[in-house]
Amino acid sequence: MERQLDWLSEHPNLSVAIRQARAEPDPVRQFAAARQLAGFRRDFVATERIDRLSVAAWEQLDGAQRAPCGLARKRLALLGSHSLSHLAPGIRVAGLTRGLTIGIHVGLYNSYRQELLAGDRALAEFEPDFCLLALDEMALGLSFPIDMAAAEIETEIDRSVADIRQLWRRMRERYSGQPIQQTLVAGATPPIFGNYDGLVPGTTVAAVDLLNARLRLAARNDKVLLVDLAWEAARRGFIPDLVNPKRWHQAKQLIDPTFAPVCGDLIARVVAAASGLSRKCLVLDLDNTLWGGVVGDDGVAGIRLGHGSAEGEAYAAFQRYAAQLAQRGVILAVCSKNDPEVAQHTFTSHPEMVLKRDDIAVFVANWDDKAGNLRKIARTLDVGLDSLVFVDDNPAEREIVRSELPEVAVPELPDDVAFYPRCLANAGYFETACFTADDVVRGRSYAARGRRLAEIENSTDLDGYLRGLQMEMKAEAVGPTNISRVTQLVNKTNQFNLTTRRFSEVQLEHFVATRGNLALAFRLRDRLDDAGLISVILASPSGADTMRIVSWLMSCRVLGRCVEAAALQALVRAASDMGASALIGDYVPTPRNGIVALHYQTLGFSLIPSRDGDADGMTSWWFDIGAPLPRHHVELDYCFVVPPRQAHIETLKETA
Repeated sequence: MERQLDWLSEHPNLSVAIRQARAEPDPVRQFAAARQLAGFRRDFVATERIDRLSVAAWEQLDGAQRAPCGLARKRLALLGSHSLSHLAPGIRVAGLTRGLTIGIHVGLYNSYRQELLAGDRALAEFEPDFCLLALDEMALGLSFPIDMAAAEIETEIDRSVADIRQLWRRMRERYSGQPIQQTLVAGATPPIFGNYDGLVPGTTVAAVDLLNARLRLAARNDKVLLVDLAWEAARRGFIPDLVNPKRWHQAKQLIDPTFAPVCGDLIARVVAAASGLSRKCLVLDLDNTLWGGVVGDDGVAGIRLGHGSAEGEAYAAFQRYAAQLAQRGVILAVCSKNDPEVAQHTFTSHPEMVLKRDDIAVFVANWDDKAGNLRKIARTLDVGLDSLVFVDDNPAEREIVRSELPEVAVPELPDDVAFYPRCLANAGYFETACFTADDVVRGRSYAARGRRLAEIENSTDLDGYLRGLQMEMKAEAVGPTNISRVTQLVNKTNQFNLTTRRFSEVQLEHFVATRGNLALAFRLRDRLDDAGLISVILASPSGADTMRIVSWLMSCRVLGRCVEAAALQALVRAASDMGASALIGDYVPTPRNGIVALHYQTLGFSLIPSRDGDADGMTSWWFDIGAPLPRHHVELDYCFVVPPRQAHIETLKETA
């Protein structure tokens, strides 16, 4: 069995550091210390101590002290058929490492049906963003007669899945929480036939496997998030130790407390992914990371890569894994202390290179410090440092980057490159809550953006350059075909985001279904690439004949191309068709969205004088529909249908 939390670095003396942090009188410094300590490899006892430290410090902070921490706040309900409270510390501490403070409500033991079907006041008052449902084989009655026919067992399994789907619906309808389903681990009942168990439909092993398969399919169809504990436990090889029979009989704890930090991390990463907090970019060192040897000394022909040696094949396998991440939308970049011409020549001339130069969105090879180069990569991509994962074989370089740039994720790599892919997978940096066609093109889009920036630098006529891009934008309504990608963009976008309001998919579905609301999504393509879905505008009635822009955001991939003027044109048309004569837009400043501070002013909105009670530096802006619109170089295609004009006017009057 591999070590738990193996991607985190070891602390020289974690116990002493926790004790010192607890003695810190300033809660701000105490919380900062707890958050830092959460990033080290830790067991169940250390995790609980860090949790107590962080919770106590956080409760002493006021709103002004919490804001600079930059942590998103999410509420998670744990409901299930076995004891779950011992998982809470691991979830909260893992949340800190992933940019979250997670408030947790633990339901009563085995009361999940009553809480969801009949309602529960405490759960309703908690107002969960997410509801995790954790079940076990005993609660679902997966103990069948050993000679029961396969068809009968499938019918019973389908009935159990139908019951679980009803619980998911109740989570959404009664509590507006995004369901998360945990798969079952067949650990409480050992096999009775040995390896033959999986071939006998009536065994618990076979029944649990079938139920999990049906749960995965149902979760995909119902857009339910999954904590696939069964798959993770099997992949990592800790199924025999995960379920401790003694703990089950003593405390009805299905998951052994020693594995609570790992299970807590699995849950926290799913919540983080659904909140838009997954990493976006994998930054790779070159020498002894993508290939064996130092290309500047050994020459292209002398590096170890590909067929001919086990080590060379392991480096090629790591490149294949990076290429697969790129195919699903992770941005690839290079940060290496190297001669730039020699480094790039390796990509184009070595016959065993899996990664190609065109796969790399930003290629930085020089002799500068890597922390500075990582800042340059983030600026070039227009992403935050907290979007980066930096992979380097050199422990000294890893430690420098961790110290200089704590926002950057730096996995503690194993000694052997053969285990690099497993380490990255275990860390869950690129966990996702959905997968769409737009994700596939994202990496290519960032690479095209690099080429576009190079063209802009060489252009003396920006206006003419933008015309030459031949940009085409499609404005479409948010609906079933795009709502997953819209939710993803809403929760991931930080820089070009006027209010940074976050919506789960359940909340977004409710917004779209509410009469009078307007939800638009925008797709963009040009002569260099198809950027896919790049912008979202949400608006709702606000007084007589007025619509308020609840959210306006745009992917950083298209910054600097003036497409926001085209989006305003589409918004004006849609709002006008719904009977509105004016728009109000709010700007709520955050540490990340300063680039849009003048967004509304630039588009011709007028500042509304501030009122007493305006919080967080928010400003509001007014635009008369019918006023001149800013010019742009985008060909617009309107593919949305707005609600009937009269229905919207009635809604406006109701809210006046």
